[in-house]
Amino acid sequence: MFAVPRALAGAAKAPKTGRIRMGGIHDQAHDHAALGRTALATIVVALLVMGLKYLAYFKTGSAALYSDALESIVNVVAAVAALIAIRVSALPPDHNHPFGHHKAEFFSAVLEGALIVLAAVLIFQEAYEAWRNPRTLTEPVQGLAINGLAAAINAGWAGYLIARGRQWKSPALSAGGWHILTDVFTSVGVLVGLLLAIWTGIGVLDPLLAALVGVNILWAGYHITTTSISSLMDEAASPQIEAEIREAIRDSGAGAIQAHDIRTRHAGRATFIEFHLVVPGTMTVMDAHDICDRIEAAVRARITGSDIVIHVEPEHKAKTRGAVAVAP
Repeated sequence: MFAVPRALAGAAKAPKTGRIRMGGIHDQAHDHAALGRTALATIVVALLVMGLKYLAYFKTGSAALYSDALESIVNVVAAVAALIAIRVSALPPDHNHPFGHHKAEFFSAVLEGALIVLAAVLIFQEAYEAWRNPRTLTEPVQGLAINGLAAAINAGWAGYLIARGRQWKSPALSAGGWHILTDVFTSVGVLVGLLLAIWTGIGVLDPLLAALVGVNILWAGYHITTTSISSLMDEAASPQIEAEIREAIRDSGAGAIQAHDIRTRHAGRATFIEFHLVVPGTMTVMDAHDICDRIEAAVRARITGSDIVIHVEPEHKAKTRGAVAVAP
């Protein structure tokens, strides 16, 4: 068994593989620049929303609106952490990190989950104080209107971040988008609850709503943290991506016999792929190399950011289980 290093393959046949790799580098550089701009804009939006929510709290003195404003501080800190993580993940591979820095974004998502837990503790504390010492809401209409505007801004930005996070395969943007969307649901719940409290005159609804906000963001923090930790543990690619890999091998590997032991893992926007390719024992190294080039190009065309290692083996190494037969 021997491995065909993709870097050596590129050097041996620069006109063919060089174009593929240069295109990939250009696309990744463009994505990193767009990610950086989006992360910076997220900080601006988070600061704007935080200011509006604290203004709503000062107008009303509501514990529920305070809890909503407190969560927005987490959004600001998380946005700064995401910007730093995205810039670190864009660094090229080096001696100490030969596979790149892609996982930096997952640490940002884990930090966001931890900050959410801290915010929830502070919210519970505020809810308890408001329960013990009920407050009369001041200027509730103005406060609710301001908080509603903040929620509308958050809703639009959350949708944008989730869409871009999926497009660019950015865990930091996706985690931030889902967290902000949770914040939107929290704000809507607070607005409806406070309207009910004003209408009924039941002041105890205010601290109850604050406590519910705390429970809600605790759940969001748990989801964000567990998802990120799973990715840090080298979680395999989705079944859809693995199906794409198998189809690309099957359609482009003419001349080989089969591929087996296909393994994948995600690291931010990169998908690392490794498998064994069985070829006839009499095939030359050059011919095997050409097949590997075709397969790599086919996989890269289907899966952006893929990093591929192919181990070439003679036919007596063929397996009967889990193998992908190559189309003749």
